[in-house]
Amino acid sequence: MSTIAQQRKDRIRDLAVAHARTPEVRSVAVVGNKPLDPDPRRAAAIDACDLVVRVNGFRLDDTPDQHTFGTRADVVFFNRALRATPWFFSGYRDRLYLMVEPGRLHWEPESVPSWWPADLGHLHVNNDDLTLPLSQDLGLDSRAEGLWSTTGTMAAWWARTTFPDAELVLAGYSFVDDPDQTRWAHASGDDCIVGPEHRIALEGDLFRRWAVAGRTALWA
Repeated sequence: MSTIAQQRKDRIRDLAVAHARTPEVRSVAVVGNKPLDPDPRRAAAIDACDLVVRVNGFRLDDTPDQHTFGTRADVVFFNRALRATPWFFSGYRDRLYLMVEPGRLHWEPESVPSWWPADLGHLHVNNDDLTLPLSQDLGLDSRAEGLWSTTGTMAAWWARTTFPDAELVLAGYSFVDDPDQTRWAHASGDDCIVGPEHRIALEGDLFRRWAVAGRTALWA
């Protein structure tokens, strides 16, 4: 890895740690947007982590008796196709927002939507640091075939590689149990198609390999 690439990765890691509950990050939760039934144990496991990562149009528990999704969002991974939920921009000045842009390898414009807060202060994650090495892990060719992982798996892979000694809590990922789905149902908002650029069965296999290898807990 080049010195410049390492500096980019270190910068994002340092900013993430600054938003964590403690400077020593020993546990990270990454939560996808699958509709979930209430589960106090799962919600507590998420909120107990030193760092909590959310994805795109996420949902939080906002009533004392909900106990479903957890209440924290320290780091947010998202893309330009974001369908913002009521929780996405709420309290945005207290979070780190990381924008992934795999489409920039082919067709995606550099501009950002005008309705985003002007002071969002988000960082763009370089494709060389995330999209391409993750695609290699999945056996996908992002340059020639235009295939890459979902934003949720990008967030999980970033957490696992950025904090390799931390316990990883993964929740809210529907492809783990339903790798053949062609539409996404969301915890908040309408459903949508699974993009043709994704191979979600491979992402589910990756999560299961992590769980077998240790330090990764998969929650339904």
